[in-house]
Amino acid sequence: MPSLDIVSQVDSAEILNASDNANREIAKRFDFRGVKASVLFSNDEVTISAEADFQCQQLLDIFRDQLIRRKVEPSAMVFNEKALHSGKTFSIPVSFKNGISSEVSKSIVKMIKGQKLKVQAQIQGDQVRVTGKKRDDLQKVMTLVREGDLGQPFQFKNFKD
Repeated sequence: MPSLDIVSQVDSAEILNASDNANREIAKRFDFRGVKASVLFSNDEVTISAEADFQCQQLLDIFRDQLIRRKVEPSAMVFNEKALHSGKTFSIPVSFKNGISSEVSKSIVKMIKGQKLKVQAQIQGDQVRVTGKKRDDLQKVMTLVREGDLGQPFQFKNFKD
């Protein structure tokens, strides 16, 4: 019986690469000459810091562009729009969504059941397992979840016959 797992994971190596590339781009940009600005990655969290609030927003855009180039969905980022001010620096801590919360899992199962497809969806921790008799039904579930606006990116693992 064909099955697949719906998961939401972010590769921390790609985040590290995106932060390194963002720092390289900051070093090359004329508007950041002589400014203490950085994108630091540690413990699966990125800290964006600069001397002014608008510079933090620019760094956030640079980092978002680098994530897109590394094929990481920017919708996985969790951050506060307003930069934190401490001393002479402004900073924005950015964390990433890993795993599917129980509310999102329930809404995924509800979406799948609402389509009246001949599949079974069950929540298994921070992922959703979908089984059915036909591969076509599973592919319909994949497009349904991709098109559903649930606020985070999803990957499909273990697609088996």
